[in-house]
Amino acid sequence: MQIGNDTRAVVTGGASGLGGAVADMLAGAGAHVTIFDMNEEAGTAKATALNGAFRKVDVSDATQVAEAFAAVGGPLHVLVNCAGIAPAAKTVSRGEPHDPAMFAKVIGVNLVGSFYCASQAAAVMAANDPVTPDGERGVIVNTASVAAFDGQVGQAAYAASKAGVAGLTLPMARDLSQSGIRVVSIAPGIFKTPMLEGLPQEVQDSLGAQVPFPSRLGEPSEFAGLARHIIENGMLNGEVIRLDGAIRMAPR
Repeated sequence: MQIGNDTRAVVTGGASGLGGAVADMLAGAGAHVTIFDMNEEAGTAKATALNGAFRKVDVSDATQVAEAFAAVGGPLHVLVNCAGIAPAAKTVSRGEPHDPAMFAKVIGVNLVGSFYCASQAAAVMAANDPVTPDGERGVIVNTASVAAFDGQVGQAAYAASKAGVAGLTLPMARDLSQSGIRVVSIAPGIFKTPMLEGLPQEVQDSLGAQVPFPSRLGEPSEFAGLARHIIENGMLNGEVIRLDGAIRMAPR
């Protein structure tokens, strides 16, 4: 599917970070972009800058997600799920078990939220007219993480949520194949997101040095570039793609 002026897209977590870069990329290619995010100020500013739209959405709330997609309406050609949280906590710390509410929240946002948005988007996409000779109607790009495979100390909840996203990819792609909708997940490594940019420069440099090549933090634009390739390459489907400079995360 070629991105152009007729392309309509939703990006969750699109106010900043990886999602912000994806929103920039899509709008730069001519697409109309709707941003779903909890940060109303940043999301509105981003949407205004891109001549797009913004909706404040908690992706872990099924009712909010359904209402947001109903408001966006169709046609819808692209969904990129970037909304996520990453609190750190060990399974047991100082004799205390992991906070169950925190665990449920991480799963709710990262995994369940991705599914809510994907399923709602797919229902809208299925009503589209095909946009390619193959009969393609839409593309869903989810965000997993290398933590799905190399979860570190303190990442039990986060790694579980991202492993769930990875596990969704193939069955969802198979479910939606009859509707001409592709599903692919990106598993990024260590990227220059607002969370990491808040760390001291020496810490950022240390993290980047752990990447075999190139030995640096990933740029959000590189994530967005892969998302664009996925959208435009019709044979990419049902796969989880690591985007990580060959890093394999150590236990801590």
